[in-house]
Amino acid sequence: MVNALANLDISLYRQLIRLQRSLAAARMARFLSRSGDGYLYVVLGLVFLLVDDSRGPLAARAMLLAFLIELPCFMALKAIIRRDRPFVSVADSTRVITPADTFSMPSGHTAAAFLMATLIAFFFSAILLPIYLWALLIGLSRVILGVHYPSDILAGAALGTSCAVLSLVLLT
Repeated sequence: MVNALANLDISLYRQLIRLQRSLAAARMARFLSRSGDGYLYVVLGLVFLLVDDSRGPLAARAMLLAFLIELPCFMALKAIIRRDRPFVSVADSTRVITPADTFSMPSGHTAAAFLMATLIAFFFSAILLPIYLWALLIGLSRVILGVHYPSDILAGAALGTSCAVLSLVLLT
C-alpha cells in the first residue's frame, strides 16, 4: 500500500511538472507561489486590525496565534521527516525556482495559505470559495515549480488548517 501511494505521488508530480513546458503556466505558477511568500499575510493582518467591527481584531489575534503554533510545528516536521525535494530524488525532474530550504514535507507555502484561508473563511465567509481556491493553487504551483510532491501539499494543507482551527478553538 505504501509503495502504491509513493508511486501515485511520483506519477502525479511528473504529470504536474509537465506544465513547466508552458511559459504561461510556469509564469502563473511563479506568481501564485510568490503570493504565498508571507508578505501578504502581514498586510492581511494589518487589514484585519483596521476592520471596523469585532471580527477584524479577533481575526488578527487568531492569525498571530495560528502562526505561532504552525511555524514550530512546520520546522519540527521538516527536521524529523527530512524528505528530499522531488527534483533531487526523481529522475529527469526539474525545478523552476530555488526553494528556501532542503526538505520538502510539509509544504510551508501551502500550510500558510491554508492557515490563512481557514481563518478568512471563518471570519469573512462570503469569500470562502475563492480563498480556498487560492490556497489550493498555491499548493499546486509548488508542485508545478518542481519543489514539492503532491503529498507535501496535502500535509501542508492539513497542518495549516489544523493550526488555524486550534487558534480559533483557543480564542473563541
